[in-house]
Amino acid sequence: MQAMKDWHKSHPHLFVKSPRNHAGRDTYTPKTNGKAERFIQTALREWAYACAYTTSDQRKDHLPEWTHMYNWHRPHGSLNSKPPISRLGQPMDNLLRVHN
Repeated sequence: MQAMKDWHKSHPHLFVKSPRNHAGRDTYTPKTNGKAERFIQTALREWAYACAYTTSDQRKDHLPEWTHMYNWHRPHGSLNSKPPISRLGQPMDNLLRVHN
């Protein structure tokens, strides 16, 4: 159980580290790092703990599939129920070139 709480330590490339922001506030708090905190909360709920994985490797192998679904297909309330990829403004005929 503790290993899942620390999964971000094994994926440091997913996080931007900054000891303090320009206003001198501490980082890694919902107030100063809200988008990252919300993503982590969603990832834990919808990916890490969504089903019972047999092994950590099985969970790790499912991450790229879940991340793709999250960015390309999952509706986001803050985006009028559109996925984040919709923010790029790509025309529909360009979808096959960037969506694989």
